[in-house]
Amino acid sequence: MIKKVLFAAGLLINGWAQAQTPTDNYTIPRLSPRPVMVAGVTAPLLLLNGNWSFSNGAAGKPASIAVPGEWTMQGFRVNEGDTAIYHRNFRVPDDWQGKRIMIRFDGVSSWGKVLVNGKAVVTHEGGFVPFEAEISSTVKAGENQLEVQVQALTISDKLGCISQYAVHTMGGILRKVTLFVLPDINIEKLNITTQLSRDYTQGSLLVDLGTNSTKGTMHYVLTDAAGKKVAEKTIAAGAPQEIPVGRVQTWNPEKPCLYTLKASLLENGQVLETIAQQVGFREVKVNGGLLLVNGKPVKLHGVCRHDVHPILGRSITPELSRQDAALFKKGNCNYIRTSHYPPSEEFLAAADELGLFVESESAICWIEHGASPIWRLWNYKDEKYLPYFIRANVEKVNAQRNHPSIIIWSLANESLWSPLFARVNTIVKAMDPTRPTTFHDQCWGGYNNAGSQADIAVYHYPDSTGPRAADTMKRPVLFGEYAHVSCYNRRELATDPGIRAAYGEPLALMYDAMYRHPNCLGGAIWAGIDDDFHLPDGRIVGYGPWGPLDAWRREKPEFYGMRKAYAPVVVTNIKTPVVKGKQLLLQVENRFDFTTLTSANIHCQVDGQEKKINVHIAPHGEGILTIPVNEGSEVQLTFSDPEGNVVNEELITLKSATMEEKKAPVKLSYTQNEQSYTIYQGDHTFDISRLTGMIVSAKKGDVTILSQGPVWSVVPVNREDGGKPNVAGETYQNNIYPLKNYPLYTLFATALQVAATDSGIVVNETVTYTNAKGSIRYHFRPDNKVSMVYEIRYHGADSLARQYGMLLQLPPTFDQLSWKRKGGFSVYPADDIARNEGKAVLHAQITEGVEPWRKVPAGKWKDDTNELGSNDFRATKQHILRASLTDAAGNGITVLSDGKQSLRSWLQDAHLQLLIADYSNNGSEPFYSAPFTDAQQSVPKIVKGALVFTID
Repeated sequence: MIKKVLFAAGLLINGWAQAQTPTDNYTIPRLSPRPVMVAGVTAPLLLLNGNWSFSNGAAGKPASIAVPGEWTMQGFRVNEGDTAIYHRNFRVPDDWQGKRIMIRFDGVSSWGKVLVNGKAVVTHEGGFVPFEAEISSTVKAGENQLEVQVQALTISDKLGCISQYAVHTMGGILRKVTLFVLPDINIEKLNITTQLSRDYTQGSLLVDLGTNSTKGTMHYVLTDAAGKKVAEKTIAAGAPQEIPVGRVQTWNPEKPCLYTLKASLLENGQVLETIAQQVGFREVKVNGGLLLVNGKPVKLHGVCRHDVHPILGRSITPELSRQDAALFKKGNCNYIRTSHYPPSEEFLAAADELGLFVESESAICWIEHGASPIWRLWNYKDEKYLPYFIRANVEKVNAQRNHPSIIIWSLANESLWSPLFARVNTIVKAMDPTRPTTFHDQCWGGYNNAGSQADIAVYHYPDSTGPRAADTMKRPVLFGEYAHVSCYNRRELATDPGIRAAYGEPLALMYDAMYRHPNCLGGAIWAGIDDDFHLPDGRIVGYGPWGPLDAWRREKPEFYGMRKAYAPVVVTNIKTPVVKGKQLLLQVENRFDFTTLTSANIHCQVDGQEKKINVHIAPHGEGILTIPVNEGSEVQLTFSDPEGNVVNEELITLKSATMEEKKAPVKLSYTQNEQSYTIYQGDHTFDISRLTGMIVSAKKGDVTILSQGPVWSVVPVNREDGGKPNVAGETYQNNIYPLKNYPLYTLFATALQVAATDSGIVVNETVTYTNAKGSIRYHFRPDNKVSMVYEIRYHGADSLARQYGMLLQLPPTFDQLSWKRKGGFSVYPADDIARNEGKAVLHAQITEGVEPWRKVPAGKWKDDTNELGSNDFRATKQHILRASLTDAAGNGITVLSDGKQSLRSWLQDAHLQLLIADYSNNGSEPFYSAPFTDAQQSVPKIVKGALVFTID
């Protein structure tokens, strides 16, 4: 039986619009379905994108400007209160004469007035929703002049914090402009509601397709993805109708099945107009603490996304919109929150086709929030703002309601609930009762909580206790922003890109908890893409590098961390695999919402040989993957989604650790004079200062390897964001530089003793620093290794450390780093700075700041560089087993470890610095919370550690 849904939405909203109450008096504007065919017309649509004439006011000097596009990003300045004027000519095709001609703007920021041949045809307030006007009576044969007057920083901009958020004036015709023709009797709207049977196998369409006449008939044809006709119906025009379809394939992100509905308006048997709309059969429901899609509880795992590009600004191309959808799909996202304004038609089309849930947000932001200072002056409950709140939501819903990808309407971002928003919520629910609403107000946290009545509760920036707390709620709880990617600790990031590589493991822990608590609906990482704008005057502004993707759409280390955390197939015992007999037993969770895990989704190789694996695990189920192995086998697993896209990879190595090759012992001896001790280890020599106790030189033959060290060093946390005065953190600038880090200044050593023993030469000393004192023991061994242990009593001012350990200095020729480590994940991409094994070259380069201005990067993100070296070279490598710094001839130093230490190398003061850190954390991003901050600690009063290295 098909579940009946009445057409209450249209009736209620029309009734509400006609009621004309003092504040709720906003009539839904017409937004015509653009035709694919009009009788007697060769082409019913003309795109008016391209170069237009632009001036600042009527007296301004005209110049050429790209439409769509931001004027600021193209070098034009229009002050608050000024009116920019766009002009272009267009010719109406001859076969359009005598018909109704429409013009549509998909987005004008933030106020626009449209004139055709000098006559005003429409004005509009609000920058990210489409509007249209009929211009039939104002056009003429031949050339016509189109003028668009635009103002920025008007009321909708301020209520949406649009320009504030972008840190530059957001003005212009931001999205495409279309001219189209309609017959005299035409289709005025198209609202589609899909209905499904109780078992979600049978479907029908409810079509509310209005016309401007009761004459004529409507002919509907529904085809599947292969073009096969699955339903057809002819009915009288005007009234809402149900179209039975029968058996259907439902739409979901794992299998985004789309149909195409063609609706033709006929008069006396002749087709006047045809429109086409893609359709996805899916149902969304809130049931207690769960969100059900097609009857299945879903988990949302995704990102918050802005329209952004360094040169284009917020006016991006359709190609970029689709690229974004494809990249986030690749990153295992199934959900996009479109912060903090509605997305473009092109992005939604990509989400429909590729399979992404979308929470479409209205351009209302920070109402009665400290990030928007205007509310120190304005009263957030003043009803004069209600029409703007209504318009931003109603026009969004009106334009986007037919997209199956949209499953949630977000009324506003980080605002305080009030009676005004209660009315907005009622209106949106009346317009579209088929989708739930959210209101991003921290509505179950302590901050900004005023009792939201939206269908889904929202909380921003929870810690690791948040998922459990969600289960105490009656509504589903969505973490609308969480796991903020490092951004505001800008000097730390410029110094050590390894902070980004450390993001993935705690994110996986956080999402594991979110997945396991039923009422936690999921969340959106803040944010999806770096938000920076390369202004034409040479500045770089914005909130900065807070995305797993940079603004050029290159994958950063956080992207792979996100991809692993969001993997829909997870091996939960990957670090502790079980082998019984000759069977490897892996515990597997199927985190797909709709897809059953079968052998078609798993590719397995054991020692390079293909193995067929059969396992049946239902969505949200668990099971055991049994793989035949031999002693010492290496198992490679690849999991794919129903479309064949790889969603996770694992490598299980059952081989025992490789024994080090034993070398013949070398001869050890030492000499001394008044200034130093010299230790001889085969052809290696080490000079130790008798005054400071430091190794001041280490050589291999005549080649100097070490110029100083190891000396204990503390790297303090640093939260510097550039220092620009700001309200809400918009501090991104290009003139910020990395930090230098030095070892403790050594004053002198006492109790320095050197002794030859059966196991080698041992040096013991007590060292006094400016702000510490400690004991150090060196052991020069006949196996060519040097080991040291230390105990430091620290009383410096840097109580909160980012890293500490032993720092060594090498000549700048030792510019090649190689490493092997035991990372948090078993597999990393070959170009990830966190890969378990790799090589990197210094490639240091003096820069003018964090990134070159308006220069499109030619290489991968890992190869970006500054004066400390490339991202790959200077990034901290956690959990090292061994790492080497060498020169072109292969001379160098190798550090041996047990997977508990971290390594960082960089160029500073014409020397290479090599830090072997006994402690390292994820950085000082202020929006972090547990588990990202779990490792943070103050420097202990007594620090103990060790170091083992060889000179090669």
